[in-house]
Amino acid sequence: MRGTMRVLLIALLVTISLAETGIAAPRKSSSKESRSIESLNLSPTAKKGAEQLRKEFPDIVFTSGRRDLAGQAHAMAGNVMKKRDWIKNTYKANDASKACQKWVDDHPEATTQKDIAAGLLETLNALGPKAGQISRHLTGDAFDMEPIKDPKKADEVRAAIKDLPDMKQFLDHEGGSKSGTWDFENEDRSRR
Repeated sequence: MRGTMRVLLIALLVTISLAETGIAAPRKSSSKESRSIESLNLSPTAKKGAEQLRKEFPDIVFTSGRRDLAGQAHAMAGNVMKKRDWIKNTYKANDASKACQKWVDDHPEATTQKDIAAGLLETLNALGPKAGQISRHLTGDAFDMEPIKDPKKADEVRAAIKDLPDMKQFLDHEGGSKSGTWDFENEDRSRR
């Protein structure tokens, strides 16, 4: 838990630093209304964390939650278009991340989000159950939100995040792109 909190605090500090530089997040504009927590289709644990954050900070903008394989492939493809090694720079090395990065490396002709997403989806489908290694979004144990640009508010959110139950990790950047992703330990998984 102590190591997780260190990662969380370091990651959030980087978010604050990046926000102060004015670097734009690769997420939808914050002028858009946040998705409802119900629409994120989160696991009970992640939903509880999202509800706690929303209660304390009603203007937090949630951008995504549970994804199916097609949604995950589409999300990754958008980032791969910008940076071809995004997958290996973002995900923990496992069968799914290695297979997806290999597909990208083996198909330099795929440059559109549609083509990359199709190839990644085909790769994930071929992996069967191992495809689940790629992201906790697939189980509803993760949600994304837009980074917080106001340093004072970011400090307040950081303090609230420390108290979230079952927090596993926070990513303020993925493969060099600024983001805000919270992963939660699913109660069922933690018992295995």
